[in-house]
Amino acid sequence: MRRAGLGEGAPQGNYVARGHNVYEEENEHLQEDLRAKVNALKHLSIDIGNEVKYQNKMLGEMDTDFDSTGGLLGATMGRLKLLSRGSQTKIYCYMLLFALFVFIVLYWVIKLR
Repeated sequence: MRRAGLGEGAPQGNYVARGHNVYEEENEHLQEDLRAKVNALKHLSIDIGNEVKYQNKMLGEMDTDFDSTGGLLGATMGRLKLLSRGSQTKIYCYMLLFALFVFIVLYWVIKLR
């Protein structure tokens, strides 16, 4: 019994060639998917690198700001120590009380708005 495409007279490599083409098409499809994923990862890693550079720059600026603030606070504490040792402590105490009074008045004015 002869079936269509089978048996005598049919080309022998026809089924093998069709199977090979199916595998080739599947491989090409998988290759394109892989290429798209690799491209997405590449862009993601570039974006992460840019973000890291930006964050490092910001951290450097913050470090500089904190250093200058630390120096300013150190100088202020040194002045306060000199004030507490000096003979004009009474005058500075009045100035501190006046500044506290001004801050309280400003707080009430802002709170009432």
